[in-house]
Amino acid sequence: MDVIKRKKELVQEFSPMLEKSTKTSKIWIAFLVGVILVGLVAFVIQVVKGHIVTGMRDNVVWGIYIINFIFFVCLSYSGAFISGILHFFKTPWKNSVSRIVEIITVLSLIIGPIFILLCIGRLDRLYYLFLYPRIQSPITWDIIAIMTDLLGCFIYLYLTFIPDFAMLRDNSENAPKWRQKLYKTLAIKYYDTPTQRETLHKITRTMSVMVIALAIVAYSVLAWIFSLTLQPGWNSSIFAPYFIIAGLYSGVSVIIIAMYLIRKFYHLDHYIRKVHFMGAGVILLIISLLFGYFTFSEYFSRWFSHKIEDVKLLDTLFNRYFWNFIFANYIGVLVPVVILFFKKFRTIKSVTFAAVIAILGLYMNRYLIVVPTLESPYMPIQDTRPEYIHYTATWIEWALSFAGIAAFILFFILIMKLVPIIPMSGIIDNEREQKRKPHLSNNH
Repeated sequence: MDVIKRKKELVQEFSPMLEKSTKTSKIWIAFLVGVILVGLVAFVIQVVKGHIVTGMRDNVVWGIYIINFIFFVCLSYSGAFISGILHFFKTPWKNSVSRIVEIITVLSLIIGPIFILLCIGRLDRLYYLFLYPRIQSPITWDIIAIMTDLLGCFIYLYLTFIPDFAMLRDNSENAPKWRQKLYKTLAIKYYDTPTQRETLHKITRTMSVMVIALAIVAYSVLAWIFSLTLQPGWNSSIFAPYFIIAGLYSGVSVIIIAMYLIRKFYHLDHYIRKVHFMGAGVILLIISLLFGYFTFSEYFSRWFSHKIEDVKLLDTLFNRYFWNFIFANYIGVLVPVVILFFKKFRTIKSVTFAAVIAILGLYMNRYLIVVPTLESPYMPIQDTRPEYIHYTATWIEWALSFAGIAAFILFFILIMKLVPIIPMSGIIDNEREQKRKPHLSNNH
């Protein structure tokens, strides 16, 4: 009876977050919708006029679309890995951040591949990719990996939602009819009996292991798309672990930023506490050191080899992209390390600031991996026009990029309107565990 009462209290506590919208949130949603509409206009222009409206040409065939794809997919894989670790090892503070991580994972896997479609000049021939796939191509394996990972992560996310859907179904008498019907359908006759609870925990735990494995394999395949070519700057044996570390770097950073914004605007200080930021800050410090090490190894080996192609690429980075290089590989790594290394600097705001710098630095790092490399081909460039040698993104590309980010944030907000961002079932499980521990210790 106490559990039933507690469930009702939790539903009443989180119901305002689900059912009510403040003026600020409505303005914010309207702004996001506006950004998406501008992106749709840009998309129509690109489809009608072709890639000539972008900065991509024969030489630099990939631009910020592929960088956005790498970034979002990297974010999704890191989110899957982190979420799987939290569930498998039953981390004590997973309840406050697990749902944030899981939602980020699924949304990133949906938004990221869209940017690949924007790179395709003939979308009407997209179905050829599925009718006539080349099994020797890493791109084919990347598509298989992304689709498999999306399916696995979606199932995993839904499994973690089921207990909360059941609680909302049983305690939402005053909610609109459509909500009641939706919760009843999504709860799939789950009533939190001991047998159902145990079965769901076992399935979720098994899925967490699968998600971790999928994340490692899928992101390695993405890295091999680059490293298995002979292109200077990409042909590297450490690209797979380098990409995985970079993925974790971006994933932890975005999770910290999301924790800060959700905590601030939804007043969840009681659930997302300082200890969570301190723990995430230490993890980000460790990953930033690893990321800095891999970055140093990558550039040092190229400089030491004295290969003509590698020297040419490094000259491009150190001259044309000098400040970008400094920001990506020094400020983007060293500033988070300095902030997070000293305990007295680890406040909620400073940890969040370090995460923002890490995200910006990592995005620039992805840019430097893609664009300067394509500007330094093996074959000499015959056409000397600057727009054919160098790449500069157009407003079309930026509009679609910001539309993707806006869609990610908008969908995140809409999901938070469907189910609480703090798992209510996790709170109940923690309270059950706390009651059970004294009982076990007394028996012992």
